[in-house]
Amino acid sequence: MASRLETRGGVARQYDDVLTLQALKAIDALAGFDVRRRQLLRERIDRRLDRARAKTRIGFLDPNAAIDGTSLTVGDARDGRFEGSVIPRDLERQWIQGTGPAAKPRASLESSLRNAAYALLSGADGWMFDGEDALGQSAAMSLDNQRNLKLAFARDAAFLKVAEEVAGEMNAWAKGFFGRPIVADWRKQLDFTTRIFRARGLHLDDRHIRWAGGGGFSASIVDAAVYAANNHKPLREAGSSLVLYLPKIQTAAEAALWNDILSALEGQLGLEAASIKTYVLVEQLEASFQLMEIRAALGRRFVGFNTGRWDYINSVSDAVAWDPEFVNPNIDAITMTYGYMRAYEDRVRRAVNTPDARGGFALWQGGMEPNIPVGSPAGVEAGMKRAVAGAEREQREGASGKWVAHWKMVHIVRPVWEKAGQANQLGRKFPPLGYGAPDAAALTRLEPAPRTVRGARDLLSVALQYGNAFGRGMQAAALKPADFFGNDDVLYLMEDMATGEIRVSILWEWLHKGARFTEADAAAGVRAGDVMTPALFERLLKEEYAKLLKASNRDVHDDSKATTLPISREIVERLVTAPVKAPWFIDPLNLTLDNEDLGRAKERVEGYLTTFAKDGTRLTENPEFESAPQGIPL
Repeated sequence: MASRLETRGGVARQYDDVLTLQALKAIDALAGFDVRRRQLLRERIDRRLDRARAKTRIGFLDPNAAIDGTSLTVGDARDGRFEGSVIPRDLERQWIQGTGPAAKPRASLESSLRNAAYALLSGADGWMFDGEDALGQSAAMSLDNQRNLKLAFARDAAFLKVAEEVAGEMNAWAKGFFGRPIVADWRKQLDFTTRIFRARGLHLDDRHIRWAGGGGFSASIVDAAVYAANNHKPLREAGSSLVLYLPKIQTAAEAALWNDILSALEGQLGLEAASIKTYVLVEQLEASFQLMEIRAALGRRFVGFNTGRWDYINSVSDAVAWDPEFVNPNIDAITMTYGYMRAYEDRVRRAVNTPDARGGFALWQGGMEPNIPVGSPAGVEAGMKRAVAGAEREQREGASGKWVAHWKMVHIVRPVWEKAGQANQLGRKFPPLGYGAPDAAALTRLEPAPRTVRGARDLLSVALQYGNAFGRGMQAAALKPADFFGNDDVLYLMEDMATGEIRVSILWEWLHKGARFTEADAAAGVRAGDVMTPALFERLLKEEYAKLLKASNRDVHDDSKATTLPISREIVERLVTAPVKAPWFIDPLNLTLDNEDLGRAKERVEGYLTTFAKDGTRLTENPEFESAPQGIPL
């Protein structure tokens, strides 16, 4: 029997250890949910367009309304009239969760496996192996990522060889930094960290599987099915939970779709109901208006929320792109204590500490620490002080743990929670959630902060570098603005897709809303009160791009300067200057992936923007799908 789906030519054969018969059967069994996914994505765009036409902001749902895809009402969810999850033993203490992919671009298996080894030897309480924002999608990296996880979790000999070598290197670094090793027994250490996987969001199509005859297919379904099919047995045998992070959810109806997908997956694999546990990344403004509804829709599988900074800022900017009065300040001013970010974090902590029908609570995992301890002694010392201070603030505010973007940060930040000594902060008392006009207004509240030419240069420089890194297969990269290249007192930050998204969004906002600068900049001919103009944007773009062309190979790889860097410039320039704001930076990046022809890239970007401006349709199918795809035999 042939499947309704097909793979890119040769992929099923090259990755038959990943796209196993069980995994392919699971994908096929879930295929019908792709129709509902597409309907929900269309509804996302329609709501966005309707708000822009009517000039209205997102609001709270009617408490009497039904939650689509469930038997619950909004009022049921808000009042805790639903069955929640018991927190599994290995998730009760998640002081530090590391994040990052298990694969490297264009690397041998041995080299690529090092990512998984660093993660599982890091000493993090959990590691979110990323299939989305930090995992490059060039070539077959999504499948390389799944292969490496399968090998690592099964303790394959190839992985164990790499892990032993990596442990020695980690200890050598730690002896220099801490004066002591951090891995006492590398084999035992491999069992310490809870293994978690982040599937790609509902808005993304897979690059290697599509509907037979054409038509993009859900990357979320592919990721969840392959991960669970390949790893549920070794995880269960080790007494570990099967845990997913779910990204980019905007509504409770989308959470309900995820719940149904995972329920069907459990049935297909013979797993107990609600045995696949989920965290939800609160990365979208609309989700903050439906936190309890999302929690209720996932019910017995929901274990917690995570408060990511960058994607959330982007979603706020995008949701009010129509409002000329909403203009963000410099990106470095929008910390977790800034205006709308403070309100967002407060709603999340109140939501997880609202009891469900059995009196249970959920976890709150704090946001990302992007600092990396690499630089001058003074730079590292200052960066690590900021990192620890950020962790201390989140712990005080009620978070049960935090994310870090690099294994070296685990033992720097984890002592904050070790000192506190609590496994988690479940059930900490906070005021109940409110659903009035002031609560809604707080979620888009601006506060006075700098908006400078220097801020615009930083946005541009990192956006250009990020697009270039993405094109080279590095969806997470250590970056900093070009003016700080060579200055080791300014640390590189681990940037991923989310940081690229927000930089493009804020630049669009500043240009199209005539953002006023709060400070003069003589070199740019800007006075305090002047606005961002098309001419100024083009000048800054030209200047920042020139700096990247002149940069050393350390900061901008020489072999990218005539290939992927010009394509990145084209995408950034067109997205920022387009009169209709596109919802995602990743869409045109994906359309130009695995391509170094600037002319072809321009055609694809222009096609995307023209199509979206016409009726809100996003072009998301992989244009590099071979002309001779293969059906999936089942």
